[in-house]
Amino acid sequence: MRKPGGQNLTYAIVEELGHAVVTQSYGDDDPFPIEAELCKQFGASRTVLREAVKMLTAKGLLSARPRQGTWVEPESHWNLLDPDVLRWLLERKFSLELLAEFTEVRMGIEPTAAMIAARNATPESLARIRHAIERMKAATRGEDDPLASDIAFHVAILHATGNRFYAQLEGVIGAALRISIRLTNSVKGVPQADVNLHKKVLDAIEAGEPQKARTAMENIISEVLDLIGSARRKAAKGAGASRAAR
Repeated sequence: MRKPGGQNLTYAIVEELGHAVVTQSYGDDDPFPIEAELCKQFGASRTVLREAVKMLTAKGLLSARPRQGTWVEPESHWNLLDPDVLRWLLERKFSLELLAEFTEVRMGIEPTAAMIAARNATPESLARIRHAIERMKAATRGEDDPLASDIAFHVAILHATGNRFYAQLEGVIGAALRISIRLTNSVKGVPQADVNLHKKVLDAIEAGEPQKARTAMENIISEVLDLIGSARRKAAKGAGASRAAR
């Protein structure tokens, strides 16, 4: 199989090593490999490998110093709001507790974003939200992807604020949604989110009603928190039954 080259190889190394660090493949008994070993493992030059290590260092996963080597940082040093780190964390060992924590963060971000969007949305940003709603409707007919269309809606709200900081949250919100949407739809027993709930957010933004927009988005995320809570109670009950059967 042909190996990726150049920048693609750098990103491939970042993905593999980042995932390995977050899944705790390296520890006291299996320390982080030396540069020469990694170059051989990935068929990469030292320049490419060092660029990958530099990217992982920026994410808080690694530290590297000349003549001292490279080592894994404790989780408390990781940039949990980096989209890659968040994705690797959520994929590591699926954690309802972690997902609940991040959904609480979403509750602090997205309702306010919807409120600001109701004040600041332009015709172009409104069109982007409408398009996402149409994609969600198409997904109910099997003509679009339920996950991608749902994420497109939430990302469109962030951009409709006209606030560059909210727009920068696209990656981290999208990473979390890829996990949470699958879970919540599975718990509800439906293949996708409720389009009508999402349409209420659009209607309030189009009408220029900030508080209604905030409340409508709060309702969406509250439902997610309720479903995660239901899943956690079910998991705890199952664990208790398993212990009792021993």
